[in-house]
Parts: sequence; C-alpha cells; structure tokens
Amino acid sequence: MSAEAEEHAHETVESAVRAQLSKALGGVRGMIEAAVPTIAFTITWIAREDLRLSLIVSISLAVLLLLVRLVQRSTPQFVINSLIGIAIGAFFASRSGDARAYFLPGILWNAGYAVAMFISIVSRWPVVGFLIGSVTGDPTSWRKDAGIVRLCTRLTWLLMIPCIVRVAVQLPVYLYGGDEAVAALGITKILMGWPLQVAALGAMVWVLGRGRTPINPSNPSVA
Repeated sequence: MSAEAEEHAHETVESAVRAQLSKALGGVRGMIEAAVPTIAFTITWIAREDLRLSLIVSISLAVLLLLVRLVQRSTPQFVINSLIGIAIGAFFASRSGDARAYFLPGILWNAGYAVAMFISIVSRWPVVGFLIGSVTGDPTSWRKDAGIVRLCTRLTWLLMIPCIVRVAVQLPVYLYGGDEAVAALGITKILMGWPLQVAALGAMVWVLGRGRTPINPSNPSVA
C-alpha cells in the first residue's frame, strides 16, 4: 500500500499509530518467534550448563523458524531480526566463555533505545511521531500540530518504559547474579519480553482510544 493510499485508509492519528504499532511488533506470532530461542537457550543451560549446546539449540530453533517463514512465503523480517540478535549474543558468549554474555547485547540495546527515546522526547521530536510520517509520506509534517506532538510524546513515554524496566532489573542480575545469573536472566528476559511489551501496547491503545485527532496537521504551532 502506498503512503497516499495508507493515509486515506486512516482518518485519525490514533488509527494510523495503532496500525503502525501492529506492524512494528509483528503481532502475536512475531513476539513468540522472538521469545522461543531465548526460552530454548535458558532451558538447555539450566538442564546441561553447556554453553556450546545451549547456543546450538537456540540458533537452530531460530533458523528453523526462519525456514518455516520462507516456506510459507510470509515476511521473515521479525525472525531475521531475532536471529541477528541471537547471533550477536552468541558471539559475545562464545568469545567471553561466559553464558551471561548471551544476554548483554539485549540489555545494551534496551538501554540505548531508552536513551534515544528520551532524547527524542526532550528535543520535542518524539519517535512515535515518525510513525505518522510513514503514513502521510512526510516524515516531519506531524510536528506542525501541537496536539499530535503531545499525543506522540505520551506514546513515546509508554514505549520507553519497558526498556527502562528491563535494564533496571536485568543489569544488576548480569553484574551481581553469580552462578544463578544465567537462569535468572533467561527468565526475566522472557517475562519482560513480549508480556511487558503487550502491557505497554495495551496502555498505548487505551490512550489512542480516547481521542480522534485528524491525521492532516492543521495547527501551525509547534509544542
């Protein structure tokens, strides 16, 4: 669907953001595909405490999920994203010989993402606003409307909270968790993965459901 056609398909900012968030998260299947390799790594480590075997099982499952996508001719984007993350984690773990390092890239990613979103809020260019731009075909026109900027700022805060929570919980476990750190990191990553994202998405949908902001900016003032 072209940007122009997509803009006509959404009459309000709220409907456009809901649609774009659904695409970005990959739906239920995308979130499950992201979680399965981590679950496999954690369970294998708990059972065998064998880093090499845990990495093989995790990567093999990710590749299998990718092959299923390709056979079904459905978009492999979310599996590929997951596989890249797993490969980076596997590299960290194999190079250090420490299974905890498998989870370090995810912690750093969430920290970096949270910082980037915070900067976007402080600078009054909230990242969620660019979802509007992807629909209208103009990446910055949404900023002409103070109401849209305020809405996108609230949504960006909600999108940022899961990242902050993950880092706040997982980083101390990584640094000070001792022998039980790998199992704890695996469990917290699973519990704070798609369940936390779904909770944040639910809060965002609630915020979006309360308003009907026209998608075409009409207020020339900037928040």
